[in-house]
Amino acid sequence: MTRSVRIPSPLVAPGLSPRRQSPRSAHQQGQHLGVRDGEREHDATPPTVREVDIDGLLKRLHLANARRAWRDLVRRAEEERWNFHDFLSVFVAEEVAHRQQTRVQRLSHRAAFPFLKTIDDFDFTYQTTVKLSLLGSALSPDFVTDGRSLVLHGKPGRGKTHLAIAVAYRAILNGFDARFVTAAELIDDLSAAARDGRFADTLAPYVAPDVLVVDEVGYLTYGTDAANMLYHVVNDRHRLRRSMVFTSNKHPTAWGTVLHDDDLAAAIVDRILERGRLLHLDGPSIRTKHLGLDAPPTAEAVSAQPARISGINKPEFLEPTR
Repeated sequence: MTRSVRIPSPLVAPGLSPRRQSPRSAHQQGQHLGVRDGEREHDATPPTVREVDIDGLLKRLHLANARRAWRDLVRRAEEERWNFHDFLSVFVAEEVAHRQQTRVQRLSHRAAFPFLKTIDDFDFTYQTTVKLSLLGSALSPDFVTDGRSLVLHGKPGRGKTHLAIAVAYRAILNGFDARFVTAAELIDDLSAAARDGRFADTLAPYVAPDVLVVDEVGYLTYGTDAANMLYHVVNDRHRLRRSMVFTSNKHPTAWGTVLHDDDLAAAIVDRILERGRLLHLDGPSIRTKHLGLDAPPTAEAVSAQPARISGINKPEFLEPTR
């Protein structure tokens, strides 16, 4: 059921249309009717009212959430005796919060994250080299506006991808957009486009986002043109001062071997780290920490082993000596 409100219409003097009425016509009308100035405010006839379709107006303004919420807000305002200012404040705040939530959901889906992780989800307990304080600058809007970059490297399972997604997601919350892609996907996509004559069109989506996450540099074997493909992305983004986040199981000094070109790899790393930081993640693997595979041997475990002079193990069956 459509609910309407009654809005007062302006007073119009007899014989005049609203467009032709002069500013003094109301005063002149009062004099003509014999109403003194002191009596006009109390004795004037109440203004006429007209019906307004609130749903229709909100639809014309493309305020879908407001159309769903305004009836409940009116009910709350009547029950809690809000004044006009309180009602308008809550009404506008609800619309802004809904638009922010919708925007974050839309950009997170467009970013193509394999999973959604935030910085609050990361457990720094097992890290000795990376602390939340070190990532503070990467979580601020300045990380994007200044075109900074970040390289996270370490063994598998240390949370590199988690942190990279958390940085990109924070950028979305700060009002920017982001994109996630693995190094293998990026290189294969650009390599195929170069062979088909579509390189420029395929390169553009990797250059446009405010933040680009390139995951797993060095995990897989790439084609011989890998350095050339990655260089175009890094160089264009560096020139436009757009942020980049890389994860790798290899130190950047070893990227030349991975990308099959030491010179181009050095140029890539040089551009990334000019306004970037290199963070090493250590500690046990988050995936297998319950097994204790990365824990160093304890003194008790070492002392419990029999001492041997040579590297030859004891025979399973002792030979007779005589």
